[in-house]
Amino acid sequence: MPVCVLKEALSLKRFLYFPCILCLVIGLLVGVLLPVDFQEDDKPAAAPGNANGFTPPPGASQSGSGGASSSAASAAPLDPAENFPLLGSACLVNRAIQRQDWTTLAAYVHPERGVTFTPYSTVDPASDLNFTADQIRNLAQDQTVYTWGFEDGRGDPIQMTALQYFERYVYDRDYTQVPQIGVDRIMTGGNALENLTEEYAGCRFVDFSFPSADPVNDGLDWSSLKLVFQPEAEHWYLVGIVHGEWTI
Repeated sequence: MPVCVLKEALSLKRFLYFPCILCLVIGLLVGVLLPVDFQEDDKPAAAPGNANGFTPPPGASQSGSGGASSSAASAAPLDPAENFPLLGSACLVNRAIQRQDWTTLAAYVHPERGVTFTPYSTVDPASDLNFTADQIRNLAQDQTVYTWGFEDGRGDPIQMTALQYFERYVYDRDYTQVPQIGVDRIMTGGNALENLTEEYAGCRFVDFSFPSADPVNDGLDWSSLKLVFQPEAEHWYLVGIVHGEWTI
């Protein structure tokens, strides 16, 4: 499983990778959070309804490789204040996007609210596109060219198919390998307005951040993937995917 735990110690901007079992033990006993170890042989975040409180939505693959998982007959209500289930959901969504596992990703999309896509850091409900779970599930077959917003600097409309948009404005880098992860905290920002918390009231988010790809660029090549979740019943549902990068 890709287990996510975020460590709050002397510096919130420095993160270390730990074996999955050690991360889980520290998270449960100390109540702090550490970063993610996204190894190919990782095990599921937790069985539905287990003691860790992590319950994937119905139809979500627990291994991140596709297929439906069997849900527990009854699961404990979700505690929105707990970080571990939120991080578990964010890690599995991250991995599902990396693998282009649209079935698993669709299972995390909010069944009524859908998921909204923001190409740059500033969330704009008037222009950001919203997709339903069914649209995400059929992403590979969708050849429609959508207008997603406007390119930074040039102002040209961003006209792409969904797969093209994912490649450029969602998963432009491998966000399973980020050096920094923030829970309800923007790790890297620029001159664009960061209004995620205002536009997604009542939600929480996880920021997977690359502060820089090359130190020579002095941070002018940073990028991030922010996954926004809404708690409902015993699940964290995906409602927003906000891409961030250096802008002019």
